[in-house]
Amino acid sequence: MASLMDELLLTMDGEAEQYEKLISLNGKKKDSIIYKKLDVLEDITVKEQAIADTLRVLEKKRLSILNSIAQVMGHDGEQVTVSWMIDNLANQPVQQKQLSQAKDKLVKVADDAQILNFQIQNLLRQAIEMVEFDITLIKSAKQAPQTSNYGRNAETTGNILGNRGFDAKQ
Repeated sequence: MASLMDELLLTMDGEAEQYEKLISLNGKKKDSIIYKKLDVLEDITVKEQAIADTLRVLEKKRLSILNSIAQVMGHDGEQVTVSWMIDNLANQPVQQKQLSQAKDKLVKVADDAQILNFQIQNLLRQAIEMVEFDITLIKSAKQAPQTSNYGRNAETTGNILGNRGFDAKQ
């Protein structure tokens, strides 16, 4: 059981490290979005995907270790969580404290990563709105004024003007 507990603590520390890597990439990601550095953003996205894959592997490993601990403790088939483990380690205060600290650290960095992801999401939404505004502005620059382009029924047509420039031949 001690080796399983050590492996669980190492796995949780590994997860916390991966989340810290994600947090450090978010600062670079913000700058690349703000300054429209798409090549940097692409590199960051590739790194984030690799970290997410590692996190997925570590999470599966943590769940597997928890299931193994449940079998050792005679709770086979039950859903054993880290919080449950902390509660049931009352007679082992050193391991209980270590597990509690690892859980608190993991929860904190995961929450921090979630907050930063929300900020990035809002920043991307604003960038998309700016692009849509620019597209609308470009389209409207080519559009005839509402009062000067009438159809047969005396209604404005709102047609887009052609690429005609000043005719110097007249």
